[in-house]
Amino acid sequence: IKTIKNASFELVPDVVKNSINGLDTALLAFMLELKKQHKRKQHILITRDINLRIQCDALGIQSENYRIADELVHSDKRYGGVSRSFLSKDNINMLYQMGQVPKEAIEAEPYPNEFFVLKSDEQSSSAIARYDHDKKNFIRVGDNKNIFGLTPRNKEQNFALDLLLDKNINLVSLTGPAGTGKTLITLAAGCKQTINDKYYERMIIIKPIQPVGKDLGFLPGSLDEKLAPWISPIKDNLNFLFRTPDSKTGNSNKNNHHKQDNHYLSLLFEKKVIEIEAVAFIRGRSIPNAYIIIDEAQNLSMHELKTIITRAGEGSKIILTGDVEQIDHPQLDINTNGLTYAIEKFKNHSIAGHVSLIKGERSALATLAAEIL
Repeated sequence: IKTIKNASFELVPDVVKNSINGLDTALLAFMLELKKQHKRKQHILITRDINLRIQCDALGIQSENYRIADELVHSDKRYGGVSRSFLSKDNINMLYQMGQVPKEAIEAEPYPNEFFVLKSDEQSSSAIARYDHDKKNFIRVGDNKNIFGLTPRNKEQNFALDLLLDKNINLVSLTGPAGTGKTLITLAAGCKQTINDKYYERMIIIKPIQPVGKDLGFLPGSLDEKLAPWISPIKDNLNFLFRTPDSKTGNSNKNNHHKQDNHYLSLLFEKKVIEIEAVAFIRGRSIPNAYIIIDEAQNLSMHELKTIITRAGEGSKIILTGDVEQIDHPQLDINTNGLTYAIEKFKNHSIAGHVSLIKGERSALATLAAEIL
């Protein structure tokens, strides 16, 4: 405390003072004073603020990121929700005929609701199954077709829909690069269960207010008007799901009578069947019987995500979506963000499931950009 009081702000160059706030300047002055008074000792500033760590590097101050979750997650061991294993031909036949095989048929020790791609040998066709922790069986995964007009394009999307449509799973997490369909299939499953099936009373969408690049500052208007720029990607996906004619064939979708026009979508927002909620106002709420989507969850801290998840009331389901490789929050990284932390913490529990989507379906350009940039 004495060192902080006596810290000389003159040790901090003017160019640095003018570019950061007063608290950061005080921290830098404090660290420089420590180095000056105790030259033989090592001093490290621990902070999640990447900009402050850059300033430390420029001034010769040793700094490190705050990594509470490093002991939980390593990039080469991050849980993906999907494994591959070999199964005898007899057991594969049993899986197709009976719809399940016992746990002992596979040598691996599975997590609850983990998906398996099973083959009898390298050349054989594969079967897909999900491990049911309560029944101690591998259950065959069927084809999820025409989910609110959407059909999965790859097995990972099929796995994701299998979790999203399972009423016994209360928390689903979906990760993957841009364009893999995380948000779209989550919204499609939500619309089916909320609008068509009436299983949930409403669908609530929560998205962190985290800009890409320089912040534009405060936005005018009501809460809905302030949130409008942030929820544009969500509305783009909803407009796609509620489109009237098929853009390719020109034929109306006869299987979903709700998809008449986008006026119906506006009416759903007016009647609060579909709601947009701000993270800042979520504390203290209890939300029962709702399908809750937390989009771009990688930009939430562990504390923020815990606050949101604990709002879920009886009969609610929470879906976390995001790409841990694209984090816009300056104080979070691939290991310390709330999404990574939640995936690791919930992977041993049967009320939760996770899938990492791999294949980009948005466009060839988007897929290539996600791989090489």
